[in-house]
Amino acid sequence: MDSKQGNATRLKLMETARELFIAKGVDRVGVREIATKAGVNLSLMNYYFQSKENLLEQIFETSIKEDGQRLRQILNTDKPLEQKIKEYVYEYIEVLSNDPLLVPFVLSIINRNAEQAPRLKSVHTLYNTEAFSKQIKTEVDKGNIKPVDPEQFYISMVSLILFPFAIKPLVKYRLGLADEEMAKVLKSRKEHVYEMLMASLKK
Repeated sequence: MDSKQGNATRLKLMETARELFIAKGVDRVGVREIATKAGVNLSLMNYYFQSKENLLEQIFETSIKEDGQRLRQILNTDKPLEQKIKEYVYEYIEVLSNDPLLVPFVLSIINRNAEQAPRLKSVHTLYNTEAFSKQIKTEVDKGNIKPVDPEQFYISMVSLILFPFAIKPLVKYRLGLADEEMAKVLKSRKEHVYEMLMASLKK
């Protein structure tokens, strides 16, 4: 099999896996089902990915690479803190809204291999940056915002963004929402989360 054909087969397996993961959930899909649906021999599936965990990691790396770098760049800009927080919250929620697999992928990868997850480059693009932490400390020292631990603030910010996506089925059931209505609820959180974060900083 030449490299071009091999790459096409690999991409087909990844795309098929994404479709099945979205339809059934990450833990309800096995490698044999992915290979069968993709029309690929199971031995080739094992050749390209070795395990389901490797497949998950490669799909995650591919999915988050561009979005993760963009989110990280927001934290590293020289913009005012308030503007930076707003842009980060809005963009992060937009990313999660556009990729329904991102949150379950993050949780699956971390829970399946807690030691390996921190070594994935894409995981780090989704976490805090030194520039953002330093900016918060500077604003505290200037007396512009309440005293706050930068890491704790970042954890709170990401939690407010991510958690509704992690429990989306429960929220849908609780509110009796259709998929389109649920999508609107999640996107409407942009302003809500931003206002909560700013309220927690204002003196």
